[in-house]
Amino acid sequence: MGISMWVLLFVQLPPLFNLPKSHLQCYGETVYCMGTDMLSRCNQADSPVDRFISVVAWNISTLRPPIFGFVPYNPILGETHHVSRANLNVLLEQISHHPPVSALHATDEKQKIQLIWCQQCVPKFNGIAVVNEVRGKRQLKLLSREETYEMNSPNLLIRILPTPGVDWDGDVRIRCPENGLEAELHYGHKSFLGLRGSHRSVKGKILETSTKRTLFEFYGNWDRTITMKDKTSGKLTVIYNAEEVYSGLKTPIVNDLQGVRSTESAAVWSELSEALMRHDWEKANETKNAVEEKQRELLRERESKGETWVPQHFTLTRNKDGVWDCLPIHQWVPPAPIIVPLS
Repeated sequence: MGISMWVLLFVQLPPLFNLPKSHLQCYGETVYCMGTDMLSRCNQADSPVDRFISVVAWNISTLRPPIFGFVPYNPILGETHHVSRANLNVLLEQISHHPPVSALHATDEKQKIQLIWCQQCVPKFNGIAVVNEVRGKRQLKLLSREETYEMNSPNLLIRILPTPGVDWDGDVRIRCPENGLEAELHYGHKSFLGLRGSHRSVKGKILETSTKRTLFEFYGNWDRTITMKDKTSGKLTVIYNAEEVYSGLKTPIVNDLQGVRSTESAAVWSELSEALMRHDWEKANETKNAVEEKQRELLRERESKGETWVPQHFTLTRNKDGVWDCLPIHQWVPPAPIIVPLS
């Protein structure tokens, strides 16, 4: 049945099974790699209801089809990823290594938009699959509207039996206390034997928080289209088209080489990525081991001095339930040395 994702998650893998990018880059791409600017639409809509619908559509757009059998690099402690797309500046930092916790701060100062994410993946094995529970709060702030949208992420379901595969799965809730609206989304997949369910399906509803009255229902597939039904008028509207999001994607480019931090994902893993692209597995193994050994040396050095590592761009807290949260140190993310071309 090929490479077990259980192995991919818990065993130190040779570079043969790595994608030539870091998990941190993958998280960032869900925000800045889009064929159309879904995020700006959230702020541009005139009514609170229309803004909420746009937020639901944008939230769905942050999903990417996962690749079974290959995994990105595990970010090193303090690794960063800093990219700009037009006025949107995105900064990520690996703020914990054990357990792995990633933080994201993205801002558009012109439109007064702010994103704050804290993400920790907790894998659980149930006998036939690995459920990667994605913990952490995600906030989208429309500052000019004085609205904050809070949401969570679906889980990553990695099937081992009977047919290996990977899907997004589970429930997502989006709520905005300021406009009194919330949404419930359910991400589905085919059943154990593949006889029931729909591949990459999503269905849900938008309702008033105070009365729990359903205003809209929506359904479809997150890698195709999502259709919304107005419960009052019966009108159907396509609120999300994956083709718009996935088509016309541009590769980020280095705009200011001198401005690239030594902690930037592409810099940390450059030699390994180059070796992977050449299929030079011996060099790839050597390079990956060197990066990991350097991290162990730094850890031993900190322990010998009694020092505690502190993130550079975020403050980090942990509640009594073991859930991590983070806050950016600065209000606005500066323009990045790596940019996504618009044309």
